[in-house]
Amino acid sequence: MITVNCKDILPIKSALAVYASDNVGAVPALKKNEFVLTPIEDDEEINLSDVMKAIKIFLGSLGVEKHFAVICKNDIISVVSLDGYEIENVQQRPTDHFFSCIHCGHVTQYESVHINHMKIHYL
Repeated sequence: MITVNCKDILPIKSALAVYASDNVGAVPALKKNEFVLTPIEDDEEINLSDVMKAIKIFLGSLGVEKHFAVICKNDIISVVSLDGYEIENVQQRPTDHFFSCIHCGHVTQYESVHINHMKIHYL
C-alpha cells in the first residue's frame, strides 16, 4: 500500500489518483488530503518509482512540474510545492461519470471500456 499526500495539489487529487492507478495497475482510495494505492492482488507489490514517475508525468501534462517536488519517504509519497504555487480549481467532470468494477476496482470514465472490462470477469 502506497500513500500519496496531495495537500498542496488538492484540486487535482482525484484526477491524479485515477491517472496513477491506471499507470501502475492499482486500486485507488481517496481520503481527505491524500489517496492510497493498493495492489489488485494481495501477493503483488506496487513499485514506488513507477508511482513517482506517473505523478511527474501527470504534473508535466499540466505544465506545473517545475513548481512541485515529488518526495518519497518509506511508503509515503508527498507532492510538495517548491515556490508556493497553488493550482487553481480545475473544472472536473462529476465523479458520478466514473465507472468502477465491482470485482477488481478498475476505474474508467468511459462506459464502453467499463462494459468490455466487466465481460472479462465472466469468461
